[in-house]
Amino acid sequence: MALGATGIFSEIDKLRVQLLNNIEDSQRVEEQISPREVLTRIENVILGIVVSLSKGKAPALAVPIRSSWDNVRFDSAVGLQMNSESSVSTIRSDCPSSVTKFAQIVKILSVIYRLVQSNSYATKRDIYYNNTQLFTSQTTVDCIIDDISCMLKAPRRALHVLATSKGLIAGDLRYMEEDGTRIDCRSSSAAVAVSSNITGIRNIVSSAKFVMIVEKDATFQRLLDDDFCTKLFPCIIITGKGVPDLNSRLMVRKLWDTLHIPIFALVDADPHGIEIMCIYKYGSLSMSFEAHSLTVPSVMWLGLLPSDLRRLRVPEDALIPLTTRDESKLDSLFKRPYLTSQPDWQKEMELMQQTKVKAEIQALATIAPDFLTSIYLPNKLRYGGWV
Repeated sequence: MALGATGIFSEIDKLRVQLLNNIEDSQRVEEQISPREVLTRIENVILGIVVSLSKGKAPALAVPIRSSWDNVRFDSAVGLQMNSESSVSTIRSDCPSSVTKFAQIVKILSVIYRLVQSNSYATKRDIYYNNTQLFTSQTTVDCIIDDISCMLKAPRRALHVLATSKGLIAGDLRYMEEDGTRIDCRSSSAAVAVSSNITGIRNIVSSAKFVMIVEKDATFQRLLDDDFCTKLFPCIIITGKGVPDLNSRLMVRKLWDTLHIPIFALVDADPHGIEIMCIYKYGSLSMSFEAHSLTVPSVMWLGLLPSDLRRLRVPEDALIPLTTRDESKLDSLFKRPYLTSQPDWQKEMELMQQTKVKAEIQALATIAPDFLTSIYLPNKLRYGGWV
């Protein structure tokens, strides 16, 4: 099938003009926090502990609760955002149930203080292996670092703590890492790992017409194998390999801030895929305190839409019945504060609820092996088949 670049990009170019017209409403400037300010905030926390001890009181730390919907509000220009006066969890040093966490927080605060003071960096994995007996698991370290970031009101990168990226990116994109390494993502056969230091990326060069977020690594690799970025040149594709890590989300946001081009999401037609798309678009509950630098509310749902399954007559044996867990997830999505601003999404989700079936993107291969890249995506992009 001839792809005809002019035809394919007509709707996308119109969309880009609309996005540029709304750029003042959509783009937000993140407050830059200096290393000195980070050190001062840590010193204030430690000072509070010392003052408590001097008065013969057991020290306690107040950590905002990141798992409560009552602590967030929805802003259409930002997504899920933590309230300034959110409820907190008190981590006491004299309570058996919280004394270990108190010690873990203080230990990691000391590590962060040294890192910022010396202008050096460490990974979360480095911090865990520095004291495995205290932390017991990598998950514990990950959670506490996010708690500290929230408590200090400082983005994690300002704490000089990095995480190994799991995401991949490919397409018409070149940039320079903070250490001067030049990255070229234009290879048609291999993807580039998303950087562990998105803030340090500079000199971004791209002629891409759009960015496409791909839920699964398998689908991402299929697009690479089919030379999707060459056929629909120029474009950028990125995957967080399922639920996206922080760096994948930061990268999508960086591309939006720099290039101001449409961002599409290609996810499975199931509740899990919808939630992953919502994380990119509106953010997650646990990271709502950092929404300004993570969310891209302009993300559009390109596919796989529940209505596509009927319209394309996807074979029934490629459809999967919704499980009880799926139905529960779908119900919870309907209750999310941002769904009221997406009536078209609601219709698609209601259709899924009515038909009680879901489908993976790979289900399109039952129509034709190359249906996804040769027909489905080109036609979607040509005729504006997104919601």
